[in-house]
Amino acid sequence: MTDDTIDPVEGAPENGAQPGSWSVRIIDLSGASEDEDDTVEVVKDFIDLMHANAYARAYVRDSIERCRTPGASSKEVLENWFAFGENAEVVDAGEDGWKSSTELEDFAATPATPMERDWRAIDPRRLVDDEEINGPPDDDDEDDDENRHEVIRH
Repeated sequence: MTDDTIDPVEGAPENGAQPGSWSVRIIDLSGASEDEDDTVEVVKDFIDLMHANAYARAYVRDSIERCRTPGASSKEVLENWFAFGENAEVVDAGEDGWKSSTELEDFAATPATPMERDWRAIDPRRLVDDEEINGPPDDDDEDDDENRHEVIRH
């Protein structure tokens, strides 16, 4: 293999990005954003495309629910969302990225469960790995076991 040849990484995203490099763009639909493209923020470091897609879907689902008023028709819910809501799109995912347009009518017609709209639970900025909890592994690991606290994951 020459220096200019790249060895493919198993499980790498199709866009050529390394695992953990997917991003989701949050877009203000009201037009009140200072950016030209109405980007509110870009959330980075998703584990894989499936993680980024799930986050974008849950984020939009939550945004639609925040725009739902009591007794509103699905048409009114969508009108409110387009006027005041936020959209989410997976950056550089092409056809493999989740698109809100494919589910907007269903989202507006059927209120979401709390789990369907819980984008915070899968936000990569909140995910913690074992090294962050326990610190880097050391050679004298046996001595530290009795003093190490166990983290219980739900």
